[in-house]
Amino acid sequence: MSQVHQVLQAAFTWEDAHLHRFVVTDPFAPLRPVDGEFPEVPQWLPAQQCEEPGDRPEEECSLDQLLALGSGEAFYEYDFGDSWLHRLELVSRRAADEDSPPARLIDGARRGPLEDSGGFAGYEEIMDALADLAHPGHDECSGWVADITGSAERFDPAFVDFPSVNRALDEI
Repeated sequence: MSQVHQVLQAAFTWEDAHLHRFVVTDPFAPLRPVDGEFPEVPQWLPAQQCEEPGDRPEEECSLDQLLALGSGEAFYEYDFGDSWLHRLELVSRRAADEDSPPARLIDGARRGPLEDSGGFAGYEEIMDALADLAHPGHDECSGWVADITGSAERFDPAFVDFPSVNRALDEI
């Protein structure tokens, strides 16, 4: 699972600056009590962050094992403050090829949200401010985005830099 984490970080062009976890049930779905008690939900984290009884080391679990536990799906949450939640589902299988990288970005409609952008609501506010030169936060958001991306070029949330993401995936 640690390799899956690295793949997702590269695909979203994040810096791995926050905590993450894998779970087999949607962490935002309401829990239902069993015999009057709420069941402990296991989560897979980097081994050094395992502190609770339900914590399991992600290094000891494969994606296949996790998906089997979750009836074919699992969830990855990154940055517990922003709560970027990703549903993982096996769509197809192919034989491993020694010459191929472990992952490849082949399609996408938009780039990943920026690191530390405040979750869905914060990212939407930033995008609104960037899109409107008259917005009172336009200059501040433009400066922040330039700081985060390392570029003063106009930020296009729809642009996916496939070659750059795939180069990062090649390094995993």
